[in-house]
Amino acid sequence: MPPDPPLALTREYLLDDVARDRLGALDPDIDMIPAEARAASIAGLLAQRADPDGVWIFAYGSLIWNPLFEFVGRRVGKVHGYHRRFCLWTRLGRGTPENPGLTLGLDRGGSCRGVVYRVAEEAIETELDLIWRREMFTNAYDPQWVKVVTKEAPVDAVAFIINRDCPRYARIDEDRIVETIATAKGQIGACASYLFNTVEHLQRLGIRDPGLERIRERVRERQRALSVEPS
Repeated sequence: MPPDPPLALTREYLLDDVARDRLGALDPDIDMIPAEARAASIAGLLAQRADPDGVWIFAYGSLIWNPLFEFVGRRVGKVHGYHRRFCLWTRLGRGTPENPGLTLGLDRGGSCRGVVYRVAEEAIETELDLIWRREMFTNAYDPQWVKVVTKEAPVDAVAFIINRDCPRYARIDEDRIVETIATAKGQIGACASYLFNTVEHLQRLGIRDPGLERIRERVRERQRALSVEPS
């Protein structure tokens, strides 16, 4: 019998509290953020915003190629002081408790090119709730305002910075990153497909990330050596 297809990450899935409860049951140790804390996090960040006309969101990984939220503007932009890195273990989405996968975070140092999306003022309540349900499922990230330099003009945007105090913060070298991405799969798909999609969509936007591109080639080589079907 063929394996079950991965779950589709959709708006409906994120808004389904039953699905959230099921994920919690699969991993009882997961540090899920309750709804009240999620709402307080959004309110606290909005209280600090300077732009009264909507909110910009900085995307550096899967939010680039599968944002799910509604937006009214999009620009390519660059953040200084943080870089994109595979630094977060995932035991459900793209891995298992036995073979955890990795996802991207913004970590200290360097710079990162990505995409900023503007959420319209009238949609802030619904769309930020959706984004927080996705990115702030646990305490893995610390949402912060960052300055994003774009061709049109700099904007203040919300970025999800890795929380280095989170137990799932990954302090590992590139060899282990490659081995993990080449082999890990979870409920929403293979870790390798997450990497490949990110690199592909960055390149479509004219963004080169040499570190990610090197990891992609090393993952492909490792999968060939392991006779793993490409994701």
